[in-house]
Amino acid sequence: MTAQVNKILVMGLGLIGGSLARSLKQSGFCKHVSGWGYRDVSLKKGIAQGVIDSYSLDMEEALAGADIVVIGTPTLTANTVMKEILPLVGADTVITDVASVKGSLVEASAGAANFVPAHPIAGSEQSGVDASRADLFVDHRVILTPTDNTDATALELVRAMWASTGADVVEMGVVEHDAILAATSHLPHVLAYTLVDALAHSELSADIFRFAAGGFRDFTRIASSDPVMWRDIALANRDELLKAIDNFSVHLGSLREAVANADGAALEATFTGAKAARDAFTADKKEQQEAD
Repeated sequence: MTAQVNKILVMGLGLIGGSLARSLKQSGFCKHVSGWGYRDVSLKKGIAQGVIDSYSLDMEEALAGADIVVIGTPTLTANTVMKEILPLVGADTVITDVASVKGSLVEASAGAANFVPAHPIAGSEQSGVDASRADLFVDHRVILTPTDNTDATALELVRAMWASTGADVVEMGVVEHDAILAATSHLPHVLAYTLVDALAHSELSADIFRFAAGGFRDFTRIASSDPVMWRDIALANRDELLKAIDNFSVHLGSLREAVANADGAALEATFTGAKAARDAFTADKKEQQEAD
């Protein structure tokens, strides 16, 4: 691929930022990938592993000459970083991000036309630049959530950047994004953390974890994710997450009542409906993959 931009700056070289840097270097989308962070631990690793070409701890120095700036820091930190970089870059520097919550970051951007909100739906329970890999985004969706103020040229450049990673790039409204992600990603993580925490405080915790089967391991795998990152996500998307928790609590309450009343018909109806919905979701995903 012929390089489309000269320099891309990744601010925060973790799993997502590091994987994006690796992918952009591999695809040749840009000539130079640079890094920035508050500390140099991950940045030095990035240099040693060939993830980035250079780095700086000085924000203004790091931003100089960047065509695209990718904010890859934890969600709440990203809001602060956004406010700090806006006065330091010109309108021709495209700013984007990888945060799981869009509303708070859009608010922090103060309507900047050169900001293109983005969220790659990819990752793992592992974290840090050591876990990064160039193929992380292949066949995964990246959701762009442009606002009415977003510049069309900036939007297309960010779309092209993510397409170069092998991702399926789609668009969605900011409010819709945060509501959907609260239900499909943020709530499951909260449930996994809460279940493991509850069992860890049980008198039978040693035997519970000793004899836990594969289903428990699969469901709670995401509880090994970065706690700081998920703390920030829960706080940043508080309103939508609370709606998702409340909705789940209502259904869990109904299920508890069915168990307490030995209502087998209600239990079977709930399980059958859930199985049908899950099977339909799996079938749709399979058809989409075959079509692609």
